Amino acid sequence: MSGARLPAIGERTPDWRIGPFDAAALEAYAAASGDANPLHLDDDLARAIGFPAPPVHGMKLLAAFEPLLCAWRRDLFLARLSAKFVQPVLRGEEVTLSGRVLRSSPEEGVFLRLLAYGATRAPALVGEALMTAPRKFRP
Repeated sequence: MSGARLPAIGERTPDWRIGPFDAAALEAYAAASGDANPLHLDDDLARAIGFPAPPVHGMKLLAAFEPLLCAWRRDLFLARLSAKFVQPVLRGEEVTLSGRVLRSSPEEGVFLRLLAYGATRAPALVGEALMTAPRKFRP
């Protein structure tokens, strides 16, 4: 990771907000699909019925971190992203995603803990990420 300034232990990523999700749009999805469970929301069907952003949960919530992390440090490569199951983002809820650096070294890379929190939920661990220098720049 030569040439790149490593983030300091304790450094945080920028916050990224997702939601809120509209109850009327969720009802339209249930009517169109016959499925009232927002955890099953299909992105293509959601767009087809005018739902602006599907509920985010589980792996979808974790996937929301990828662009956040890549934009935060364009000089680093997202080598690993692991998830923990979390409560789905509910109707009308807005959630903030944030990362915090736990380890940072040229040999081991940058290890982050990823959190989701909001007005109606305490901060919850949703995953962990490892970022390293891109392979073509490694010695």
